[in-house]
This record gives sequence, C-alpha cells and structure tokens, in this order.
Amino acid sequence: MILPSDRVSDEERAAQTERLRKVWANPKGWRYWTSVNNTQVGLWYASTAFAFMLFAGVLALVMRAQLALPDNDLVSADFYNQAFTLHGTVMMFLFAVPIFEAVAIFLLPPMLGARELPFPRLGAFGFWSFLLGGIFVCGSIFFDAAPSSGWFMYPPLATDEKLSGIGADIWLLGLSFIEVASIAAAVELIVGIMKCRAPGMRINLMPLFAWYLLIVAGMILFAFPPLIAGDILFELQRMFDWPFFDPMRGGDPLLWQHLFWIFGHPEVYIIFLPAIALMAMIVPTFSRRPIVGYSWIVLAAVGTGFLSFGLWVHHMFVTGLPQISLAFFSAASEAVAIPTAVQIFVFIATMLAGRVILSTPMLFGAGGIAIFVIGGLTGVMVAIAPFDWQAHDTYFVVAHLHYVLIGGMLFPVVAGIYYYYPLVDAKRLSDRLGRTAFWLMFIGFNVTFFPMHLTGLLGMPRRVFTYPGDLGWNVLNLISSVGAFVFALGVLIVVLDVLRPKHREPRREQNPWNAGTLEWISEPEENWGVRSVPLVSSRYPLWDQPTLASEISEGRWYLADAEEGRREGLITSVLDARPEQVLRVGGTSKVTVVSAFSLGGVFIALTFKWWVVGAIAALICFTAIIYWLWTGTNEIPEKPEKDAGVGLSLPLYASGPSSVGWWAMFITMVGDSTAFASLIFGYFFYWTIHDDFTAGSIGPGMTWPLVSAALFVSAWLATLAARYFNAHASVAWTRATLVLAFALTSIASVAGVLGPGSHQMNPTAHVYPAIVWVLVWWTLAHAAVGAVMLAYCLARSFAGRLSKTHDMDLRNVALYWHFLAITAVISFCVIGLFPEAL
Repeated sequence: MILPSDRVSDEERAAQTERLRKVWANPKGWRYWTSVNNTQVGLWYASTAFAFMLFAGVLALVMRAQLALPDNDLVSADFYNQAFTLHGTVMMFLFAVPIFEAVAIFLLPPMLGARELPFPRLGAFGFWSFLLGGIFVCGSIFFDAAPSSGWFMYPPLATDEKLSGIGADIWLLGLSFIEVASIAAAVELIVGIMKCRAPGMRINLMPLFAWYLLIVAGMILFAFPPLIAGDILFELQRMFDWPFFDPMRGGDPLLWQHLFWIFGHPEVYIIFLPAIALMAMIVPTFSRRPIVGYSWIVLAAVGTGFLSFGLWVHHMFVTGLPQISLAFFSAASEAVAIPTAVQIFVFIATMLAGRVILSTPMLFGAGGIAIFVIGGLTGVMVAIAPFDWQAHDTYFVVAHLHYVLIGGMLFPVVAGIYYYYPLVDAKRLSDRLGRTAFWLMFIGFNVTFFPMHLTGLLGMPRRVFTYPGDLGWNVLNLISSVGAFVFALGVLIVVLDVLRPKHREPRREQNPWNAGTLEWISEPEENWGVRSVPLVSSRYPLWDQPTLASEISEGRWYLADAEEGRREGLITSVLDARPEQVLRVGGTSKVTVVSAFSLGGVFIALTFKWWVVGAIAALICFTAIIYWLWTGTNEIPEKPEKDAGVGLSLPLYASGPSSVGWWAMFITMVGDSTAFASLIFGYFFYWTIHDDFTAGSIGPGMTWPLVSAALFVSAWLATLAARYFNAHASVAWTRATLVLAFALTSIASVAGVLGPGSHQMNPTAHVYPAIVWVLVWWTLAHAAVGAVMLAYCLARSFAGRLSKTHDMDLRNVALYWHFLAITAVISFCVIGLFPEAL
C-alpha cells in the first residue's frame, strides 16, 4: 500500500505551493489572452458557446414573432430564411457540441486527478479557431449575406450561386474551420482520458463523465470527417464547377444527403451523451449513493454511440430508397431506444435506491429527462417509415427535434451550470432564481413545442415564413409564439443569475454538495487541476477515502513541487493507470493565437476568392505551426528521470505508444482516414447509380496510378528504414534514407498527376474525372504533408535533436506514413484498376 508523503515540513510545503503557483500563473494584461490553462480556456469556451446560443435564441424569437399571426410581414422571406438557417447552424455547431468540449476542458483535469490535459496549447488553438469561425458565420447576417438554404444545405438550391449567394460559401468554409476546433478538442480529450488519469484510476474506475466524453470524442472522429469530405466536394462544385451534385453531368444530390446525415444523426447523440454525462455526476450526488449499474450504463453509452451511426437514412425515408434499406434503418432507429432507455432507468434506479435531495440541479435534470422521454417517443414514431412519409418536413419533426435536443441537452446543461458553478466562483447560484427559471423554462418549452406536434399533423410544413389564415394553424402558432417568449424569460433569468455581482456573498465550502468525485478538490483561485496528483482506489474517492482531499491540497502526493520551474503532469498506462512518465506540457504562448487566426484567414480568403491573401495567410500559418512544433514539442529534458514524489522516479521523455504524441497522431489519422473512406464511398456511390460510370470518359489508365502507388510504398519503406537506422544510432544512414523517402515522395506525386493529366481528364465535364481528381489531390496533399514531415526530421537530425534515445518525431512520422501508404495504395488502385480492370 502506497502512503502519502508526510516527511516535508509545513514551511517547505508552503514554498512548494508558491513555486507551483508561479509556474501555473496566468500572464498579466493583454497577454492574459495567450493563456493555455485549462481553467481559463474552458471558461472562455463555455462563455463563447453560451453567447452564440443566446444569439441563436434571439433569431428563434424573431421567427416565432413572424409566425405568431397569419400573413405577417414582420420580416422578409429572405431574412427569415437566413434566420432559421443560422438558428439551426449555431445551435448545432456553435453551441451544442462546443459547450461540452468547454465543460470537458474545464472539468476533466481535476476529475481525472490530473494537473492538465496533455496538449493545452492545442486546446487554446481550438478555442480561438472556434471563436473566429463563429463570429465569421454569425456576423454574416448583419451584412445580409448569411446562408439561407437551411442548416443542412441541400443541393441543388445551395450549390446554385445565383440562388444561395455567398452565404453557402460562408457556411461551408466557416464551419469547416470550426470543425478543426472540434476535432482538435476530440484528440485532446481522448488522449487526456486515456493517458492522464491519476494512478490507480483503472479504466473501470473512471468517472462516468469521462466515459461519456471518451465515447463522444470517438464519435466525433467518425462523424465529422464525412461532413468535411462532403464540404470539399460541395465547395469544389461552387468554386470550380466540378459536378458532384449535378445530375446533368453524372452527379447526384443524394450523395450530399448521405455524407451530411452520416454526420447529422450521430451529431444528435454527440450532443445527448455529454448531457447524460452531467446527469451521471449529478444524480449520485443528490441521491447520496453511487450510481446503480455502472457497467450497464457504460455499455449502454457505447451501444448508443455505435447504433447512432446506423441511423442516417432515418432522415431520407422519402428519397425513394429501396424498401430493404428502409426496413433496415427503421429497425436500427427503433433499436437505439433500448440503450438510451437503459441509461434513463439507471438514473431512476439510483434515485429510488438513495435519498433524493430535490435541489435546483436535480430539478433541471429531472425536467430535462421528462422532456427527452417525450422526444424519444415521437422519435420512435418517425422511425416508422409510413408515419415518417406523412410527418416528414412538417412541424411534427420540428417538435420532435426540440424535445430531444432541448430536453436532452439544454436542461442538463443548465443543471450542470447550477451544480458546477462553485468550481468557477467558490459561490453558489441562487436557488430561488434557479427554481423560478426552471418553471418558466419547463412550462414555456412545453407550451411552445407541444402544439407543434398538432400543427405538423395538420399539415404545416417546416421553413415557411408565413401562412394563410384559413388552414387551422392560427391558434396553435400563437400559443407556440407566446410559449417561446416565456421560455426565453426563463433563460434570461439563468443568465442574470450567473452574471449578477456576487462579491458581497461569502465564499462557500470547497465541496458544497458533498460530492464524491475528484473535481471537487479543485480550487477556483488556482490554475492547476490538482495541487498534487493522488493515488485513487475507488469510483467515488472523496466518499471512500475521507482524508484524500486534505492530502491532495497539502501536497502529499505526486508532483507536489515545481523545482525546475516547468509545468508538469503525470502520464499513466491506458488500462490500469500505472505511472509511466512525467510530461512537461506547454505553457503560455502567442503561437496558438497566431496559428488559429492565420488559418482562419485562409478559410475567409477562400470564401471571397482572395487567392493572394489566402496564400499569404497559409504561409503565416505554416510558419507558425512549424515554430510551434520546433519549440514546443519533443523537448529533450536536462535529465533522464525525475523524482515524482512518494518514492517514485519516472522518465521525462517517452516515444512510441507510451507517449501522448504517438496517440495524438494515431487518433488524428483515424479521423483523417474516415474522411478518406467517405471520398471512396462517393466514388463507388457514383458507380452504383450509373449503368456506365465513366459515361465514355477516358480514365487515367493503369500504368501511372500503379507506378505512383508502388513509389509511395517505396517511400514508406524508406521511412521505416530511417526509423530502423536511427534506432541503431546510424546517423548517416538515417539522413540518407530520409532524403531517399523525400525524393521518392516527390516522384510518386508527379506520377500520380500524370495518370489523369496525360489522359486529359476534365473535372468539369463529368463526375467521373472529377471524383478521380479528388482522390488524386487528396493523396497528393497528404504526400506534401508527409514530405514536410520528412524534411522536418532531417532538420531535427542536423540540429542534434533527433537521436536513438530521443526519436519521438521520427516514430510519429513513421506512424503517419503507415496511413499515407494505405491511402495512396487504395486511391491509385481504385482509380487505376476500377472500372478498367472489370
């Protein structure tokens, strides 16, 4: 049994605390905004996401005011279209997902008993990308240039520049930039949960919140890339007239629906599961007992995430798909109710087994569950194809969507605000205001959206900005509009409760709810996750280890000091959380802001076709990222090991699967491969819908594509050889094979272009040459990144920063090349052998 250290005097402990406080301090003045601390970034993220939600809410009130009366002319049809498009876009992309990324960045380090997530600069980069992209998309409505084709951007309306204007480009490129932030957050969260847990916190002892976030981050890696792939095809058609969705030239608008809803329906559960995660923390606390059926709820969450990817055709029942497809996806849509119900029943069982305290957080949570259950029931209804044929694109679907999303997400979020606010300000929000807000929101919500079921069944279609007064919708629409303003009043009270001055209120106890999980040892005035990294032996350590909180705050566990003046965290093994490394994490830096804003400049310049500005912004972004990598990663420590405390000495450097960098590369490439698989799916989708896929077009031939594939495999083998020679301390051979791999990559790229280029395949003439060129350029873009990586490793070698012992860069690059080689072989074999070889 490992015991906490008590051999340090009180004076020395105070000195240790001051050293830690200095190391983790935020910069002063304007440099405060260059902070990368998880507490600050999480609060920035949450505040910004909530501000976007309020903006979208105002747009919703404008829409309800317009629909309150028949033949109303409060706003024009064009403004209404922009308002409902931005409302859906902001709620889905700028609030629902980012708010949970924000909560995770803020809560996960102390909850896992960690100092910080492994890539704090990546988290800050994600926030600035999110902020800039959100302002760009939302600000468009003030210039009458907002997207107006719906938050799903269906072609052909959205692909026709005359009909959709520049708003569709703002939507496509703005959200593509925002998706960078989401994927960056997913990578950080997965690595953080897997590798930064406190010693002893085995994977079956993790808090349920961490389990849910791990599942959701994994879902993001498989759900967002298909949308990115679709965005690429969409923007190529709008910008260069490549005909991916033009039926006259072999394209098909249904491909966009497939790619969008492969993202869109898992997105609902990406939103729902973190909300349930908040409930999984709140319910045990106010039931005064551990969660009932821990393993069941974990399996149910995994099952929900898995099944959610089998539901995308749920949104396409009226598109004329084969009956067997309708039957399969209808069954899957029904089946997802089972693991969802298990999670709800686990909460009910926990409350029945405990002694429930009906606090404000529990009130919001219980109300949200009740609303979500109603949404689930109507979801089962629209999962049945014959009913969906009647209700599709009516206000019945609007009602169902909001019952699921507001009940399943917004109410638990407000519950989380009231529950976790003491960690922000060491004070509690007002119970009186909270209960008033709840009843206004609960009543206002049901008054708003329940009548919409009836409005939809009476035939009112979605996305109409007015209606005649003789269709029987007048009273129902007026009731819904009144309810919307009542609901908004409740939300306003929550906002006022959070923002009202509290400086005269006394500081509350550190754990006012007597919760059992580690996040409640976090101190609002400090910037580290935990004062010292503890040894954990249960799921509710503050309940089961009564002295643990004081031991942590007194610095009796691991990493209690910062004698070298560096920010450090503990890295543990994936399954059983054995300590493996002391990781030095990046501190305050301007490079995250520069990288995010320059990358945003690239996307904004592409929107307006400012090619020179885009090229300059891309160069700045490239330079900033290289500087970031060179100075902020793979640091060679001044000593091989460090005393981590409690008699444990750990290495300061790791590479390969034991390092967080290797895991980050692997996870990133899994997401990248999902986007590539979506493009391959597009290639074969076109083949299935045409009797003659090529329409008589000349293909790229077999020779050059197969030569290119062979050369890419050779470059991959040369990269592996460089890794081998470096591991055997052969510097000259390492450098020679890196140069050889770079040269082979360049030749392979030229050969890849020669296939379609020598056969004069025109991507604007037909979808077949267009999709061939997309696969070629996708592969060559990745090859360019691979070549830069090889050159980077070569430069590190000449700078003395790559050696047998310190080989993280080369091992990560070799991992990237595994994926690149697979991509190249699949791409060039598909375009070279199919359909020519049939």
